[in-house]
Amino acid sequence: MRSDLRSAWAVAPARPDQSDAAGLLREYFEEIVVRYHHRPARSGEVAAAMADSPSDDLVTPTGILLLATHDGAPAGCAGLRFRPAWAELTRVYVRPALRGRGGGAVLLAAAEEQARMAGADRVRLDTRSDLVEARALYARHGYVEIPAYSRDAYAEHWFEKLLG
Repeated sequence: MRSDLRSAWAVAPARPDQSDAAGLLREYFEEIVVRYHHRPARSGEVAAAMADSPSDDLVTPTGILLLATHDGAPAGCAGLRFRPAWAELTRVYVRPALRGRGGGAVLLAAAEEQARMAGADRVRLDTRSDLVEARALYARHGYVEIPAYSRDAYAEHWFEKLLG
């Protein structure tokens, strides 16, 4: 990737209840709901999905939420949940208008660095079959499919990356 594409991006920790982070998390959940059902979200579906999978554990010491900005504007997010020897990547999202500009790679690199700093030796994640772009992003960045490590009702693929 060209360095000028990455230079427009910045990543910093944020609380899930901060307005920019909360807005991006809502966008993430809306896209997840829409893609899963193959139709626009119905009233209450996004709020229900957010309630079923709260982001309140994405704060220190149980985890971290990373907020990405592009040219200073909120543009994406990624979360990590810390486990005893590994970290779980979740809620990776880049606003559609900014996809293909390196934001996913920047978020992955920042999340992996946070995992290393927390003492994790690997990063794991689960995802769905319909999220083909996400699966391709993970594969491009060294994540390999592994057997299921979780029982999330929506998980269909599990990935892991060993941190060097």
